[in-house]
Amino acid sequence: MPVISTLRAEAGVSSGPASESVLFLAQHRSAHSQPFKLLGILDVENTPCARESILYGSLGSIVTGLGHFLVTSRIRRSCDVGVGGFILVTLGCWFHCRYNFAKQRIQERIAREGIKNKILYESTHLDPERKMKTNNSS
Repeated sequence: MPVISTLRAEAGVSSGPASESVLFLAQHRSAHSQPFKLLGILDVENTPCARESILYGSLGSIVTGLGHFLVTSRIRRSCDVGVGGFILVTLGCWFHCRYNFAKQRIQERIAREGIKNKILYESTHLDPERKMKTNNSS
């Protein structure tokens, strides 16, 4: 019984029939927490940008394949164009998202180092703001 009350507290539910289903889902999720892997390689759940690029690639595949079919009425060629559209849109979204992700991480690192230096040098003779105030007052 303590496990059930702990799971209820984690899920934020009280007792009742509706809470039993939420409790079951919480137990099921904690017991079977294997990530979703695409083709057994790419962990879509934990890899940044993977989910969005796969979804946009799927949409690009449908749009390009269907658009080519409506224009030419050639089924096999439209499927090939759809696969090509999937690959191009997925890779395009992947590289764009990963570039922005890397740029954001660099900016966060620079800000973190700046904050660390501000805390480290504040109120010491090495503080740049203190040097500026001394130069302005003289």
